Formats: sequence, C-alpha cells, structure tokens
Amino acid sequence: MVDIRGLKKSFHGKTVLSDISLTVEPGSVTCLIGPSGSGKTTLLRCVNRLETIDAGMILLDGELVGAERKGRHLVAASPKAIARSRRATGMVFQRFNLFPHRTVLENIIEGPTKVLKRPVAEAVAEARVLLERVGLADRGDAYPQELSGGQQQRIAIARALAMKPKLILFDEPTSALDPELVGEVLQVMKDLANDGMTMLVVTHELGFAREVADQIVFMDGGVVVESGPPEEVLVTPKHDRTRTFLSRVLG
Repeated sequence: MVDIRGLKKSFHGKTVLSDISLTVEPGSVTCLIGPSGSGKTTLLRCVNRLETIDAGMILLDGELVGAERKGRHLVAASPKAIARSRRATGMVFQRFNLFPHRTVLENIIEGPTKVLKRPVAEAVAEARVLLERVGLADRGDAYPQELSGGQQQRIAIARALAMKPKLILFDEPTSALDPELVGEVLQVMKDLANDGMTMLVVTHELGFAREVADQIVFMDGGVVVESGPPEEVLVTPKHDRTRTFLSRVLG
C-alpha cells in the first residue's frame, strides 16, 4: 500500500529524514516508534504530502504521491493531482482539529459533501453508521466542546473514515489525552486493525504496538534504525540504540 524509497527531507539546512525506505503492506498496521525529534511525524506528513520532499519517492497503492514522471525524471505534481492523491489517505492528528462551530455530524460530512460531492442525505446516513462504529451514536448533534478529549479523537477517526481512505495515518493520537481516556481511542484503532484497515501509526503506546502492529519501525536521528515484527523489535532488538530506548521507556 505504501512504498517509500530513499526519502530525504531537510528544514533550513538541517536533515530531518535521511534516506528512508519503508513498505507498508495492504491491510497491515505499521507503528513508528522512537524519541521525540526522530522524524516520525515528518515522515507521516510527507506521505500525506503536507510536506514536500527533497529526494526519493513515495508510492501509494502503486501511484506516485506528489510527483509525476516526465521521461526519466520526476517533477512536482500539480496541486490538483496532489489533492486527488491525498483523498486516498486519512489523517488523525494529536489535537483532533475538529471545527468547533459545527456539530459532530457536520464535522464528519464536511469532506464527503464538499470534496467528494456526495449527496448530503447519503453522507449523513453513512456518518451515523460511523458514529455507531466508534461508540458515539448518540452524539451527532453535540459540539466538540461538549465532548471529552477521547470522544473528540474518536470523532476525528470517524471523520477520516468518512472519506473511505485506503490508508489512515495516526500522529500520536493519544498523546493529548488524559490517561483514563487513552484506552477508548486505542480500542477503536484495534477494531480498525481487525477490520483490515491499513494504518501507519506514530505512537508511544508500546503495549498497543506490541498487540496490534504487524511491523514496528524504530527511528532515531532521521533514519530507520531497526524494523520488524513486534516480537523482534520490542523483545529481542538487534541494535544497542533500540535497546537503550526501550529500557528508558519501559523502565
């Protein structure tokens, strides 16, 4: 589903991603772990083309993201082409990013009706199904400020699903939540994984990663230090840097 080849990204002359290559299989869950500043969020934003890249390429379901071929060369894709490819990718942020002046239902149908031009009645019907799916069937008429952080994040997940994406990117979706609210969001994500949704997740929740991930990628200093199944990376890591990180996180 995702094929990243030789990805490089710098900000103001400082290298943030250095020669990243990574694949995410359809229907799988890949968790990106590592210390703050290791490049995990930037990698997600490059996949969704919220950031341009300096070198390399990203393919989503076999199609180039943010670029097109002209002979032997790759050139930047048009804004329309980038917007079109972005529709195949949902993103759930740390801070929910819901429209505060719109109800839960209005937040969810915004993309399908405005971007995909779906009939409002059809979008509303599907939104109610999604609300049921994330355990908030009775909150469609509520406003974001009337909800807990965990509820808002579940609405953000429903909003991403409403666009029927091939892939969902999660950028530390529980980091802004009180500890007692983390579990309800992780449960929705586990359900999505069980349903076969392809997911690329930046997370510090190593218990979730061990239980749900098909692949764990440990990043540090803008490079992939180690990747593999959870039982390898989290239980028997090969690299000293991975072992040091895990010992600090897990105590």
